[in-house]
Amino acid sequence: MKLTKRLSVALIGLLLGLNLMVAARIYSEASAKPDKENPYAQLELLTRVMELIRKDYVDTEKLSYRDLTYSALKGMVGSLDPHSQFMEPEVYQDMKEDTEGKFGGLGIVISMSKEGFLTVVAPMEDTPGARAGLLPGDRIIRIEGKVTDKMSLQEAVRQLRGEPGTKVKITVFRQKAKDPGERIKDYVIERAEIKVESVKDAKMLGDGIGYIRITQFNEPTADEFEKALVKLEEQGMSALVIDLRNNPGGLLESARKIASKFVPAGQLIVSTEGRDPTQKIVYRSERGKKRLDYPIVVLVNNGSASGSEIVAGALKDLKRAVLVGERTFGKGSVQSILPLPDGAALRLTTAKYYTPSHQVIHEQGVEPNILVPMSEDDERKLMLQRARANLPPEDDATVEKEEPVVDVQLERAVDVLKGVKLFAQQAKSAQATLAK
Repeated sequence: MKLTKRLSVALIGLLLGLNLMVAARIYSEASAKPDKENPYAQLELLTRVMELIRKDYVDTEKLSYRDLTYSALKGMVGSLDPHSQFMEPEVYQDMKEDTEGKFGGLGIVISMSKEGFLTVVAPMEDTPGARAGLLPGDRIIRIEGKVTDKMSLQEAVRQLRGEPGTKVKITVFRQKAKDPGERIKDYVIERAEIKVESVKDAKMLGDGIGYIRITQFNEPTADEFEKALVKLEEQGMSALVIDLRNNPGGLLESARKIASKFVPAGQLIVSTEGRDPTQKIVYRSERGKKRLDYPIVVLVNNGSASGSEIVAGALKDLKRAVLVGERTFGKGSVQSILPLPDGAALRLTTAKYYTPSHQVIHEQGVEPNILVPMSEDDERKLMLQRARANLPPEDDATVEKEEPVVDVQLERAVDVLKGVKLFAQQAKSAQATLAK
């Protein structure tokens, strides 16, 4: 019995000794690293600063350990990229509620630019933001008089949303405004419940060329798009323009389904890659009815983002469409929501989107095959023309009803398709001649 006790004591002593040796080794390895990569040194610095603030800072209202820790985490995560964010429990709860129900808002998609500015990606058509005249690229510099330079994206969204019928005042900086005095402008916009039809203006343009505009990618988009395609095909469509200008994106699956209609089953559409091997995911074309023959032009501009860039990038890389317009916005990253024990959460960029040729979309955008710029003034007038029915009088007066705005990008798209069709006809005639 005594021998067993002695052995037990010896075994415990040996285990403790081994643990101490392992701990000492880990600490030694950490200590051997430069301070920049040494977690112990950096945590010691963080703790020291926190204690100095609690001891000497003049105001005591926000000196709890939780307040200081949350502030440190916000700064830490916010320094990574514009889309990563530390969310306090209240903010995280608001985000979950937003995804579950309806809300009142302005109908604008906003993001943080790579320079850190709160930026309008695209106003959704037939919404208060579009009717007010907001444009892609507008920087929101104040919301209700509060500057946005230190405001998180989620906080800005909370400020802009509210009960339908209530109003919000925003101040916008438009860098490309013709008149320098018009670069900073205030807008007072009434919130509304946002419901946007995703597939619009399915029509024939003449010479067998069809046109379909997609305003965003939501759950019914693929089905609505299919119905529009069938309608135009019944009218003799032999070429197609897909307009993705000012389309801020939406559901990845919806974008994949749209691209799948024009490429063979199993073809790579987009992939995601991150540091974690599980983030490497490949999205391929699904089975179903295919349109592999008629030529396609996709219209894009700086307001085309996310899902729009996936469709445009895939059809361009797979030589299935010609892109006409301007470089896209460059929102091609994947954010994962990681809940934390105290009810807070971390929104962290964990992967990026890549086109079939492995071109990164994020912060680069997709370059059109044919660059066709459109002036900001013409772009605004074109948007106002589309929404004329609900325009305020001062905006309606800016568009001459007798002189519709010329959509130079659409005109170029039609010219491209006419050229492709003519070339195909000549090639077919040449083959028939050779066969005789």
